[in-house]
Amino acid sequence: MAGFDIKAFLHTLTQRAGVYRMFAADNELLYVGKAKNLKNRVSSYFRARGLNSKTVALVSRIDHIEVTVTASEAEALLLEQTLIKEHRPPYNILLKDDKSYPYLHLSEHEFPLLAYRRGKKKRDGRYFGPYPNSYAVREALNHLQKLFQLRSCEDSYFAHRSRPCLQHEIRRCSAPCVGKISAADYAVSVHQAQLFLLGKNTELLQELQQQMLQASEQLAFEQAAELRDRIELLRQTQEKQHVYGIDNNSDAWALADWQGIVCIHRLSFRQGRLLGSKHYYPDNLAGEDYEQLLVDFVSQFYLSGHAAEGLPDELVLDVPAEAAEALLEALKLQQGKRLTHSRGQRGRPAQWLHMVQENARSGAQARLSGHQAARQKLEAAAALLNLAAAPNRIECFDISHAKGEATYASCVVYDHEGLNKSRYRRFSIRDVTAGDDYAALEQAVRRHLTRCAEQQDLPGLLLIDGGQGQVARVQSVVAEQGVAVRVFGISKGETRKSGWEFLWEAGESKPIIPDAHNEGFRVLQLVRDEAHRFAITGHRKARAKSRSSSGIEGLAGVGPKRRRDLLLHFGSLSNMRSAPQEELEKVPGISRKLAADIFRQLHGE
Repeated sequence: MAGFDIKAFLHTLTQRAGVYRMFAADNELLYVGKAKNLKNRVSSYFRARGLNSKTVALVSRIDHIEVTVTASEAEALLLEQTLIKEHRPPYNILLKDDKSYPYLHLSEHEFPLLAYRRGKKKRDGRYFGPYPNSYAVREALNHLQKLFQLRSCEDSYFAHRSRPCLQHEIRRCSAPCVGKISAADYAVSVHQAQLFLLGKNTELLQELQQQMLQASEQLAFEQAAELRDRIELLRQTQEKQHVYGIDNNSDAWALADWQGIVCIHRLSFRQGRLLGSKHYYPDNLAGEDYEQLLVDFVSQFYLSGHAAEGLPDELVLDVPAEAAEALLEALKLQQGKRLTHSRGQRGRPAQWLHMVQENARSGAQARLSGHQAARQKLEAAAALLNLAAAPNRIECFDISHAKGEATYASCVVYDHEGLNKSRYRRFSIRDVTAGDDYAALEQAVRRHLTRCAEQQDLPGLLLIDGGQGQVARVQSVVAEQGVAVRVFGISKGETRKSGWEFLWEAGESKPIIPDAHNEGFRVLQLVRDEAHRFAITGHRKARAKSRSSSGIEGLAGVGPKRRRDLLLHFGSLSNMRSAPQEELEKVPGISRKLAADIFRQLHGE
């Protein structure tokens, strides 16, 4: 910036809303940004301190800056997205343009075809969508084939069949090509499939239940059983979607940072059904704070036309109202639609925000657990622990119980594929004094190492959630087994805060005190936390199972009529136990309070 007088430029800069463009010496456009107050925003790049390394790298390349003043922040946002799409600056978040989206197509025919389509809508019939990606539309098609058995073959194939195909044999098609179903019955299936696609799940479920009752009254028990199975499959599908009976059109967004990996996730709900779920991994080259990064990403997503399902009615985004206001106003100017904004603090938006936050965290963890990153982290852990070579895998043990009840040990594995959940193990601890964590740990490790030695598949490193005492007991088991496995413990210091842990090697009197930002230490923390989570999950399930009620007849507050309604809705006690509390509230005659009481009884709480 030798030829650029930044002080003079900032002195004359307006405080109105607008867009700023940063250029390199060769006139390359580096970055485009919008601001509610141009003077304050541009000045923030040239502070004497407090800038992160990415922002410093951007500023070091700036040769000159140009600004465009606009009438409002919303107009600045629209101009910003237009310039980003046209010039694609290297320091901005960039999204790929999707030229066509997939749809489900229901054809015009006596026996309509339901099929996957992409591109222009050239064919006669009705289209449902668009869907955000091929996985989403194929998943919807898979559910529909199981539920309604509509044909998926093209008309030329359908017209020349003399016997049913394999789809009929696996109960994915009702075989209208050879007269296995009448046109009237097939039309009913088509109607119900459209209800499903339109999100009218309550109406669909009522129709199916009524059909089942009629079949039962007519002694058509085989048909009634088939309808019962269809109702159960529909209920399971809706339970997975988590939004049964809601007509909202909403998009929920969240950003997660997991050990330097940034993931933004979007969940798309249309007519109460979850239609899309996708991870994004933006490059934050300009060094924006995470709130601004999330808002910028969401703004570009909608203003550049990346919403395959169209604009929602509501944005669930955990940012202040003023941070989202410019985007809402820009969308109103660009597309004539006013969206509402929710921070997800209560009700259904709170559930959706929790879901999208979990997905964002999972996406960041998955990216972190890539093969190359995992190898690097194993090497970093080996360097921290002074091992001669990186271990083939790290196995971490933890003990969990509630005052000695349902004691479980967990073993989680981190190898060259990251957290390898297929190798996780839980050990139910037997014949050990309640609360004796040392003996429980010793038993679990002995059982595990015995099996590993038999299979000649020993781990390179055992990590124990504990200090010197736990490490010593595990080391005695290792010596007893006669295997070459290094043992370390990870324990929290006196402050009990994450990042202040000690690492204990078997046989050593002094701990290793790692740097909180050390990459090897972070992976040890990750494995320890995962072992803790996995152990707690095991003992909670065991407690719930041991305390659960033996049958529906024992539920307090549930008489014969309500028992009948519950069984009609769920099909069995097992399904009722696996359902969330919200599902119980949808049964006729079951209030929210009663649903909560039933849920507690079913789970022994």
